[in-house]
Amino acid sequence: MAVDIIIEDARWDQLGLADLAQKATQATLEYFVLDPACFDISALGANDARIAELNASFRAKPMATNVLSWPSVDRSAPHPGGWPALPRAEETSELGDIALAYETCHREAAQAGCLLSDHVLHLFVHGILHLLGYDHIDDQDAMIMERIEVEILSALGVVNPYNDRGGMPSILER
Repeated sequence: MAVDIIIEDARWDQLGLADLAQKATQATLEYFVLDPACFDISALGANDARIAELNASFRAKPMATNVLSWPSVDRSAPHPGGWPALPRAEETSELGDIALAYETCHREAAQAGCLLSDHVLHLFVHGILHLLGYDHIDDQDAMIMERIEVEILSALGVVNPYNDRGGMPSILER
C-alpha cells in the first residue's frame, strides 16, 4: 500500500498526516478484506484557500470543505441502498485522490471537542469510502456509509463521531 502525500501546508506535517493516512487506509481496506499492498491513494494536505479552489473547479462550490475525493473508477452502487462494486487487485492499483483542508478540519475538531488526529482519521476513512464507491446523497446510502465509518473508527480506537455527546452531526442531520 502506498499513500502518496503532498503537503502544501506545513501544519499537516506537524500533525503527522502521512502516518494518519496510512493508518486510515490500512484499516479501511482491511475492513473490506482488501489487501492494502495492492492499492494506492494520493493525498493532499492543503489549507482552506486551496480546497476552496479545488471545490470551485470540480464541484462548482467556491468554498472550503473538510475533505474532497476523486475516485479513479466510479464504483457507486446501481441504486440507493445498494453496495458498490469493490475493486479487485488485478483491476487497478490506484483508488484515487483525497484532499483535506487544515483550517476546516481544525475548526470542526475543536467544535466537536475531539482530537484533531481523530477527526482527520475520520475524514480520511470517509474519503476512502468515497473512493470505494460509497456516498451519502441518499438517506439509505448515508446510513450505510455512516455505519461503516463508525465500525472502522472503532477498530482504530476512535469514538463514534456521530454520538450524542457533542460529536459531529450525523450525515443525515447535515
